[in-house]
Amino acid sequence: MGASAHIDRFVLDHLPPADQQPELIFDLPELAYPPRLNAGAELLRRAIAAAGPDARALIDVDHEFSWSRVDAISGRMAKVLVEDMGLVPGNRVLLHGPNSAWTVMAWFAILKAGGVVVATMPMLRAAELATVIAKARISHALVYQAFTEVVAEARETSPTLTNVMDSAALQKAAQALPAGLRFDAVDTAAEDPALIAFTSGTTGKPKGCVHFHRDVLAMADTFGRHVVGLTKDDVAVGTPPIAFTFGLGGLVVFPAAVGAATAFAPRPGFDALAETVARCKATALFTAPTGYRALLKLAGDHDLSSLRTCVSAGEALPAATSDAWHAATGIRIIDGIGSTEMIHVFISARGDEIRPGATGKPVPGYQACIIDAEGTPLSPGETGLLAVRGPTGCRYLDDDRQAAYVRKGWNLTGDVYRLDEDGYFWFVARADDMIISSGYNIGAPEVEHALLRHPAVAEAAVIGVPDVERGQIVKACVVLNADHQPSDDLRTALQNHVKSLIAPYKYPRALDFMESLPKTQTGKLQRFRLKAGT
Repeated sequence: MGASAHIDRFVLDHLPPADQQPELIFDLPELAYPPRLNAGAELLRRAIAAAGPDARALIDVDHEFSWSRVDAISGRMAKVLVEDMGLVPGNRVLLHGPNSAWTVMAWFAILKAGGVVVATMPMLRAAELATVIAKARISHALVYQAFTEVVAEARETSPTLTNVMDSAALQKAAQALPAGLRFDAVDTAAEDPALIAFTSGTTGKPKGCVHFHRDVLAMADTFGRHVVGLTKDDVAVGTPPIAFTFGLGGLVVFPAAVGAATAFAPRPGFDALAETVARCKATALFTAPTGYRALLKLAGDHDLSSLRTCVSAGEALPAATSDAWHAATGIRIIDGIGSTEMIHVFISARGDEIRPGATGKPVPGYQACIIDAEGTPLSPGETGLLAVRGPTGCRYLDDDRQAAYVRKGWNLTGDVYRLDEDGYFWFVARADDMIISSGYNIGAPEVEHALLRHPAVAEAAVIGVPDVERGQIVKACVVLNADHQPSDDLRTALQNHVKSLIAPYKYPRALDFMESLPKTQTGKLQRFRLKAGT
């Protein structure tokens, strides 16, 4: 590693101990990064080289920005961060705003200035923001103007947060700088921390995942390059927040790496997303399985024919959803498993390589295997824990849970998988979501996928609940489509439906109808909240 550019060494000093760090592999030529690297500056260099300075980069509902303007404006923002806000390399910067051109340019500015980006979900409450601020000891914040009140409230209990600027003030300060100003990005080391991504809280208390400048590029040079395959002619859209690394990759890093454009919906909601696809002739879509199911209902009202690449992540993609989308659009969704800890997707497939229901094979640059509880590799067909390694890996910020995630250099994602004879990985369940009933191991997602094949079911979540006789029984929580009403007859019909599709012992002996399922800001199901209610 080259000498760190970080004057504020808090993050570097709170990385996991060396014996708990992941083993990294750089076995592709494109992963041979130089020792000095600023991810923000390098991504913008690549974008301009690939598409040209005047190519459109960011598309808001009422404005477009070229790549040269993104470079210039983010440079001015970086200058304000350094000169007006006193940022020094290594300071953590809270970035709180919606998916928008402003948020993307602010993200580039923080990296250029040598700061560590801590992007947060737009709908977080003050107490949740205060937790993040305290954990990362955040000193600076850039806040979209509509979100200033919640940050001000969080600031009341956050003594480390001393420098806050909203989007309007930042724009005014940046415009006041001399014409033609150029900002030279800080000469960071490739292994200097670039961002802290907080997990989305599917299991409770979020964890801060530290990623270096080279890690940001690695997600573009592995999954982005070898599976997604955007070009300078693409227009990307999607629902995942930029604070979620799925969204950061699909809507910021992957497009910038090849000079593609990103279009932002004017408001939340899948109707606005469908409108944006039609209005901007979007070609690449990034959303979760829930999003694809919602868009299927809207496809008849909006022209989605411009799409050519569709990517799903965040939760396992049911074969029923994959098949329904393919039937409606002719496009086979690229599924993938990734994690905040690994920064992005590490197992996937595209095109003719896709097998609906399977996650895929290791993305070029990554290795994966199935192991038992003692760490012994298992043979194809056996079910066990997924272990992964590659050019990125888990580094929790000052967190005892690091030892459980990284073992012997491998990243253990907490997922139960099986590997087939052809090298495809098949998701079974989260390790803590396996249901053991009368001695049988039952994966919650398999039951959910069966329920989703019934026309009455819009969403389904399955958990195990205590039972004196069987140890646990399968319980389903079901959200119905609008044209169906809860009833005992429908409950029985759904139970019989599951029995007809998978082994009868897996059927949900308990089934509750719900108005909605508890989810994180990124759309991931929060099973722990369902379990807490049992």
